[in-house]
Amino acid sequence: MSQTLQRSESRTTAETWVSAFADALSARDVDRVTSLFAEDCYWRDLVSFTWNLKTVEGREQVADMLNATLERTDPSNWEITAEPATADGVTEAWLSFETATGRGTGHVRVVDGKAWTLLTTLDELKGHEEPSGERRPKGAEHGANPDRVTWLEDREKEAKELGYTRQPEVVIIGGGQGGIALGARLRQLGVPTIIVERNEKAGDSWRRRYKSLALHDPVWYDHLPYLKFPDNWPVFAPKDKIGDWLEMYTKIMELNYWGSTTAKSATFDEAAGKWTVVVDRAGTEVTLRPSQLVIALGVSGKPNVPTFPGAEKFRGEQQHSSEHPGPDAYVGKKVVVVGSNNSAFDICGSLWEAGADVTMVQRSSTHLIKSDSLMEHALGALYSEEAVANGVDTRTADLIFASLPYKIMNQFQKPAYDAVREQDADYYARLEKAGFDLDFGDDDSGLFMKYLRRGSGYYIDVGAGELVADGSVKLVNGQVKELTESEVVLEDGTRLEADLVVYATGYRSMNGLAADIVGQDVADKVGKVWGLGSDTTKDPGPWEGEQRNMWKPTQQPNLWFHGGNLHQSRHYSLYLSLQLKARAEGIDTPVYALQETHHTA
Repeated sequence: MSQTLQRSESRTTAETWVSAFADALSARDVDRVTSLFAEDCYWRDLVSFTWNLKTVEGREQVADMLNATLERTDPSNWEITAEPATADGVTEAWLSFETATGRGTGHVRVVDGKAWTLLTTLDELKGHEEPSGERRPKGAEHGANPDRVTWLEDREKEAKELGYTRQPEVVIIGGGQGGIALGARLRQLGVPTIIVERNEKAGDSWRRRYKSLALHDPVWYDHLPYLKFPDNWPVFAPKDKIGDWLEMYTKIMELNYWGSTTAKSATFDEAAGKWTVVVDRAGTEVTLRPSQLVIALGVSGKPNVPTFPGAEKFRGEQQHSSEHPGPDAYVGKKVVVVGSNNSAFDICGSLWEAGADVTMVQRSSTHLIKSDSLMEHALGALYSEEAVANGVDTRTADLIFASLPYKIMNQFQKPAYDAVREQDADYYARLEKAGFDLDFGDDDSGLFMKYLRRGSGYYIDVGAGELVADGSVKLVNGQVKELTESEVVLEDGTRLEADLVVYATGYRSMNGLAADIVGQDVADKVGKVWGLGSDTTKDPGPWEGEQRNMWKPTQQPNLWFHGGNLHQSRHYSLYLSLQLKARAEGIDTPVYALQETHHTA
């Protein structure tokens, strides 16, 4: 069959489905709409229909969602925006559409004339579009004006007033990549926002980590909104380079970034719809009264520092990985690193390079994948120079990834990791021979699913895995029983002499940090943050279909959680910013299927 004929058939399949779908929606015929979906189907909506992040599964849930949202959403103007394509019996098409309040993008996979997956996203609000392209601001004011206000004078005035004589609409607690990305989105939407960050400068949370830290994700995966990394930016950026980029970005994007500021407390007035947020700004207490409060403190929360018997007697140093300064002070020292995930491997590798005697304590199984193999089999098709050359820019890649419902994402991931396991069989055999407890996830679906389900349990190997495989970094397996004055003692009796113990033991749930600010009652009202409810290790059910409480309304009105890796911070900041902008403008935002509360920690 010729490519021309294939394209023609693909377009006919897509046009037939889209036309029938649009007609049924216009007629408000929910039964006819659901008949266009396969029995086993998924509709993922990012704000456009639900004012939520919600995936409905099966025809019955599709019908329920439409019965609740269709009339007020009033979707229209469905158009195919790129040439549809068919592979393995699946026809894919990109769509555009409008709702009563905005414009959006869609993506559909059609099998045997029925929709298998559908993605709908809200891209912009009508009447509140970002000032870009033809709408970009002029900047300079031409002509003569005795009352002229320069850009600098305007920025200085804003910095002096906002938070003092004029209150922000949004306060973001956390000025890392997540808070910065969201702040940039809100700035472009004209939503007055203050970002509160305890470190002095943007990027300090990167600068303060151990000196060998670098991004394990490639550059194409990590762009920030509006301003991508230069074409000569390194594939894996060192931490201090990332820190400088974030600091520069906050200035270029004109963010109201309050460094050296700690959020002390936040209480919500239900009647007024306002928060009272008390912060310490460089030693001065300031009270902010925003309508919306966003907790943007990363994927995780407080460092998870175990308490072992005898720790108070240990004569050496003890550090959580977040406090580890780097290897320079430990040349020739005996170091025990408790943990076997990304930070543990990074720290072990840098300590070994500096000449320390390093032992890793592995307490549970870990997924390892070589960085090159991850790029080749899991990331390259979407985030690489090759992908860019093939016309897959960052936004397209983000939407392709978003179009895969979490319920079946493991099916798409598993073949890539099966290929990696076969390709790197010798590497994995040497690790296991060294005693490393290796896994590929509960269902062999690999790194991404582990990250999405639990945010831990893996290492992208940029070199330290080989040190464990060849014995350069010593490995022991088991649980820590106690510390003596000079040793780490395992439950099986193994005794490890140590001058330094590093606890690379991860972090607790994000709502633990939130509790320190909004109170335990509010944190418990929201429930667990992160995870899918997959009933896999460290991700208890029930099934959610989306990340718990992330980037969407929670059970606490006007309280939001934002974060994740650079990819998620970039992608989901759009949808969170649109939800916040709509509320700031008084647009009706009835939430379909508000996140229920499950698990308080």
